[in-house]
Amino acid sequence: MAVTTQQLIQWKQQARPIVVLTAWDYAIAQLLDASGVDVVLVGDSLGMVTLGYETTLPVTLEEMLHHAKAVRRGVQQALVVVDLPFLSYQESPQQAIHSAGRVLKETGAQAVKLEGGYPAMAETVGRLVKAGIPVLGHIGLTPQSVHQLGYRQQGKTADAGERILGEAIALEQAGAFGIVLEHIPASLAAQITQKLTIPTIGIGAGSDCDGQVLVTADVLGLSQRQPPFAKSYVNLREIITQAVTDFSGEVRERNFP
Repeated sequence: MAVTTQQLIQWKQQARPIVVLTAWDYAIAQLLDASGVDVVLVGDSLGMVTLGYETTLPVTLEEMLHHAKAVRRGVQQALVVVDLPFLSYQESPQQAIHSAGRVLKETGAQAVKLEGGYPAMAETVGRLVKAGIPVLGHIGLTPQSVHQLGYRQQGKTADAGERILGEAIALEQAGAFGIVLEHIPASLAAQITQKLTIPTIGIGAGSDCDGQVLVTADVLGLSQRQPPFAKSYVNLREIITQAVTDFSGEVRERNFP
């Protein structure tokens, strides 16, 4: 049975942790799905991982659609969620509906993710949900606001924590099926997780969230730089470099084929 948004909410009620990883192409998506990952996120982090940008800001909707189509072709069981990139949804609810509609229509993905829980964004989420588009929220450190927030931990003061909690409640009321909590204190994430009936997916937000997400390139040791909350389970940069060096040596010494 393929994973659904309703199932994620049930898993929260059952205290069954939710596993989320990112994908950017068919091969990685296929491997994640075969490994039993619950949610495959086509994150705009592919801007750095795949396209070589410094931040997520330059990523276009067309680029997200291109990668999401490839990912979707590799997934049979997991729920596929696609990030709406910077300036593809912030202008108006109409723009958001158009962009999100294209994602579902053209890629076959089942949901979209967008950043922010301030009043105008909560209203946009409500409009998307009413249009039949499932939405995963994202609050705390929001990478599309890098020039405003940097990559610092968010919600460290009482006021900032109250604001983030308020955003989480607003997104749930707007109809989001879950919320990513990025780089906030574990105590705040625990408080939000307890308050909501929809699942929280943590990234650098402690162990009390209903699920965890990481960028797959970080997990596989493919990234040049790791965020402080990531964990590498293998060093593929080293393994791939060694394999290519060995192949190159054999070709140059005429030992291959």
